[in-house]
Amino acid sequence: MSGLTFVDVCSGAGGLALGLEQAGFEPRLLLDDDEAAVTTLRTNRPRWNVLHADLLDFDPSEHPVSHDVDLLAAGLPRVKSSATVRRTDSRTEERLLEATVYLVHAIRPRAVLIENVPGLAHSDEYRQFRDFARAELAHLGYEFSWFVVNAVDFGVPQSRRQGVLVAVERQRSKEFRPPTPTVQEPATVGAALRASMAARGWQDAARWAAQADRPGPTLVGGSKNRGGADLGPTGAKRTWATMGVNAHTVADRVPGPDFEWDPDLGRDNMVKITVEQAALLQGFPESWEISGRKTARYRQVGHATPPPVGKALGQAIAEALDGDSTPPIAG
Repeated sequence: MSGLTFVDVCSGAGGLALGLEQAGFEPRLLLDDDEAAVTTLRTNRPRWNVLHADLLDFDPSEHPVSHDVDLLAAGLPRVKSSATVRRTDSRTEERLLEATVYLVHAIRPRAVLIENVPGLAHSDEYRQFRDFARAELAHLGYEFSWFVVNAVDFGVPQSRRQGVLVAVERQRSKEFRPPTPTVQEPATVGAALRASMAARGWQDAARWAAQADRPGPTLVGGSKNRGGADLGPTGAKRTWATMGVNAHTVADRVPGPDFEWDPDLGRDNMVKITVEQAALLQGFPESWEISGRKTARYRQVGHATPPPVGKALGQAIAEALDGDSTPPIAG
């Protein structure tokens, strides 16, 4: 599976794009409106064509490289329910979803991949989003698959459910199958972070890792309007505490040789996770550098699509597209 191309919008830290690259896709264009995220992408993949732009202002006619691609991919900011949208002044997330769907009209990819909240795939409260996508794309000749994946099924040490839309040109759609789990046993937080926890000589790293013997809860990046970084809502913080992790903040560095780990003594004696460790829990390779200040870096990580999930989705789409010489849909 090679020679397939894609455009990725709202690229963030590059988790989805990296996974698609691992699945054999070559990016033609990536875009994001966050300066730190753009720096992350350019730092890790200098050869990628990365545009610092807002999707809502993006004009594909000014970027012909985005035309005639195999896949349009989008790991979009999480849409809100219909009730929540009506209670807020901003429709940014909904508008980004709409902009992605409208973009299909302009660039006519052979397949479309949109990743978002689990409810987008099946919940009644998101029916309007599904109806909108179907109304806009069905007449262009795309068949739809809506489904939910959990990152833990693809080797990511985190329970992270994601709603996915895959739309494939009708003549190829019967070849598409949602990805199936790639692991039989879930990866654990302890196994993923043991080596990094010991990096500064902390003697209790192995003991801590042995009891952190399960996947972590979903990492949440938060919005730009929030304060400092933490690992998620109250329920997630409680779960982290059962693994001896203080989830109320994000650490600047891993424990040193003198750190006393004793959760019975309270938060100060629990380990804290760094941004780099959060990236490992998202399935990023250790070599992937996240740019920006700590909160901005953690936000990029928390919002990312885990690369192993992107790879699995990319492989499933590639299997439907690869080797098919059917001409593209006529305009």
